Order: sequence, then C-alpha cells, then structure tokens
Amino acid sequence: MAVIHHTVLKPSKLELLTSWLPSRPWYRGGAGAPRLTKAGGFRLDDPRGAVGIEFMVVTDTAGADPAAYLVPLTYRGERLDGADHALVGTMEHGVLGRRWAYDGCHDPVLVAQLLALIEGHAQAQDQNASDTPDRDVTRSRTGDGSLLTDFSATATTADDREGTELTVAPRTTLRLHRVLRPAPDGRPVLPQGATGHVAGAWSTPEGSRARGLFAVLTSG
Repeated sequence: MAVIHHTVLKPSKLELLTSWLPSRPWYRGGAGAPRLTKAGGFRLDDPRGAVGIEFMVVTDTAGADPAAYLVPLTYRGERLDGADHALVGTMEHGVLGRRWAYDGCHDPVLVAQLLALIEGHAQAQDQNASDTPDRDVTRSRTGDGSLLTDFSATATTADDREGTELTVAPRTTLRLHRVLRPAPDGRPVLPQGATGHVAGAWSTPEGSRARGLFAVLTSG
C-alpha cells in the first residue's frame, strides 16, 4: 500500500490545475481563472511502488454553473518518456523532493491499474489515508479475457467536450468522464454496449453528496 505523506507541496495540486484546466477541451469555465475546490476522488497503488496514482475530483465555481471535473493524475520522481504533452507541472514535495505531475490518461501505469480495478484485481484506496480502502468506489466487468494492455504514453487518446477516450486494445476503448454528471438517485446507468465501469462519489458546492460514472469500458 502507498503511504500518504502529510506534507507541503509547492505549488499545490490545485494551483497546478488552476493553470492547466483551461487548456482542456472539456473545461466549461468562463474567461477568468478557475475557482477550484477538492471535492473527492480515490487512489490506486502502483504494484512497483514508484508512481503515485490519484483520481481527483475538483469543483469549479468560476463559471455560470458550478462544474465537477475528474482529473486522473500520476506523480513521478522523474520525467515520463514521450509524455511531455501530458505534463501538468512539477511540484516540490516536502518528503520526496521534485515530482512530475502528469495527466494520468497518458500514463501506462495509471491505465493498467484502472483496468485492474475494473477487472476486480485492484482495490480503490482512500484519497487521504494510508492502508484504507475506499468503499464509495464501485466497479463492474462483464465478459471473459484479460484487459492487460501494451498502452504507452504515445497511445491513441482523444479529448472531446465531455471526456477522454483511450484505445487500450484492439476494439477496446476506455472512456473517462471528465465532466461529471450526478446520477439520478445516485445510481449510475451504464450506456449501451458497456462491458465495465468505475463509479464514485464527490461533494457538491451546496454540501451534498453526488454519485456518477467515472469511467466506462466498451469492447467488441
């Protein structure tokens, strides 16, 4: 299990995202800078213990309507080859030193562990506490066969107004919902053709809890 270090980050994660989010095609804010609040998320463990993996939910109240975004991030102790286009920024960590933060949709370690979560071979972890599973995160998988992939930092990814679609294997796509939508009654409904999913919860600006789809797998 990864250890959570309660220390200082310079700049902070929210400061990095304030600069980076407006460059994304799925960002819905206005002309000014985002006003971000951490609203939820979870972690996954890298089996080798080298890469930090976090799925952060942030809410932005800068636009006409508040928006919630899913931001998968990886934290590395050195640059990831071929992924300069996915670099969110660098931070100084009070314990680990310099860290390179990447858009995790382009990081093979995050993609592999997200697929392992969908298969049921990985456990979502609490965002803020060590050795603590996150029971709010649910997943499913239908069908046979392993989802092991040769996904690389330069693999095909496509951003649109709602999310990011990754081609993780022939005829297999993984779609991450970047703009989060609360599910009616907190019960996410999978789209037609889905063969797997990850869902989770986050806090709204009004102080309530919302629940919705984070990622959907489609095969065939």
